[in-house]
Amino acid sequence: MTKHIFVTGGVVSSLGKGLTSASIGLLLERRGLTVRMQKLDPYINVDPGTMSPYQHGEVYVLDDGSETDLDLGHYERFTSSPLSRKSNYTTGRIYQSVIEKERRGEYLGATVQVVPHVTDEIKSAVLNLAEPGVDVVITELGGTVGDIEGQPFLEAIRQIPLEIGKQNCLFIHLTLVPYLKAAGEAKTKPTQHSVGQLRQIGIQPDILIVRTERALGREHTDKIALFCNVEKNAVIEEVDKEFSIYEVPLGLVEHRLDRLIIDKLGLPLGELRMDDWRKLMQRIRQPEQEVTIAVVGKYIDHFDAYKSIYEALDHAGFAHSARVLIKRIEAEEVERQSPEALLKGVDGILVPGGFGKRGVEGKVQAIEFARQCEIPFFGICLGMQCAVIEFARHVLGLKEANSSEFDKHSPDPVICLLEDQKTVTEKGGTMRLGAQPCRLREGTLTAAAYGSTEISERHRHRYEFNPQYRQEFEANGMIAAGLSPNGQLVEVVEIPDHPWFVAVQYHPEFKSKPHQPQPLFAGFVQAALARHQQRAHQTL
Repeated sequence: MTKHIFVTGGVVSSLGKGLTSASIGLLLERRGLTVRMQKLDPYINVDPGTMSPYQHGEVYVLDDGSETDLDLGHYERFTSSPLSRKSNYTTGRIYQSVIEKERRGEYLGATVQVVPHVTDEIKSAVLNLAEPGVDVVITELGGTVGDIEGQPFLEAIRQIPLEIGKQNCLFIHLTLVPYLKAAGEAKTKPTQHSVGQLRQIGIQPDILIVRTERALGREHTDKIALFCNVEKNAVIEEVDKEFSIYEVPLGLVEHRLDRLIIDKLGLPLGELRMDDWRKLMQRIRQPEQEVTIAVVGKYIDHFDAYKSIYEALDHAGFAHSARVLIKRIEAEEVERQSPEALLKGVDGILVPGGFGKRGVEGKVQAIEFARQCEIPFFGICLGMQCAVIEFARHVLGLKEANSSEFDKHSPDPVICLLEDQKTVTEKGGTMRLGAQPCRLREGTLTAAAYGSTEISERHRHRYEFNPQYRQEFEANGMIAAGLSPNGQLVEVVEIPDHPWFVAVQYHPEFKSKPHQPQPLFAGFVQAALARHQQRAHQTL
């Protein structure tokens, strides 16, 4: 029977439940088990698609077009678990389903209540992943124990062992043990209170993973075990990592967490294969070279807003045994100062996606600087649209060229609304979403990077390159390097006589893994390294 692992969090948010869950998934896969990953989010939004990046971080898009929580990015980067719409549920989506069933009369006149109707819907969402051939389903519960919106989810997962047997379920609780510098000691009381709240609900954790700034030692872990009613060997320290998030799985292996989970669930013990991961960590810890990439965006002061971008840059660096130093630059600051003041000395410039007019002119200025100074440039989504606007204004001479998103009255809307978006009125889940095929032009940088002319990448946008201007762009040096299969939509643009100038309408960052860097990111970092080496040689 499929086993279930439930990962909850306590004391404070942002402890790294997603990373821990993904690391557990990786270790079980490396033991030969088949794993499925899932995130339950207690907020009332149906999905994060309409949420501000400042509040929620990036929206992670799956192949099937689902707009999901950013933790699903960790799941894909660490594991091979296929993710879909069934991998992320919110309170809003659960209640939406319950209300739709009530309207159809499926509850046969019953008074619809949180228990059992809402909790039954949550249980169904979890158990639906237990398909034939799946050994373990790992379900992460967002938020912190004690949050009022999380109560129905906790009640639902409390009930699941009663239905499928306690021997088929495992509860892992992630908490914080803070270190008080003034007192010179770690404090276990917050963890005790957090576990106490769980036990009041009816959930006894089987394993405690305690985040800590410094190693605790047996005195503290034994105390936590005693007061939280957990076996001593089931209190696992997770000390803050110095180099990379990709150290987390190896840290858990050192504490034998994978063996503990397998023993408690009665799973077959396969050989742990982590040699390639250890070699990866050696490359991360001992890079042979460095390269500086400027990321010019509008959500720069919120690190998680571009989480997958930063990870994909790191992955590309791993492939070239290089440390990628990221210089985060606020697009509006480029407008206030100058591109030269902020971008001089960088080896590459990346302009990521976003929505709304704020910061667009700064992005355009940064792209002009990259083009004129022959600095490797990579544009993604809005970054591609800004590259088109910049080229139209400064090469084609269309001084008022713009996107119809930002200027509905522009005489030259080189970026315009997709035709099938013109009748859309609702915001949630209505963009061009998910994996879409693309045909690349032979002989382009993009085709060379992929090693193929047929690709599929994930999209999240409403606006596209205006095809009426395509011939004029091509005649002046910016080519359509990638098109939709019907030849109508321009998905990739390049400037061939530039060292590396590539911009894409899709989001390649979502398909990058530490051992399999996304091809365009790898090509971009390679070009930036070449520029770095060239500049170093010139100064000798």
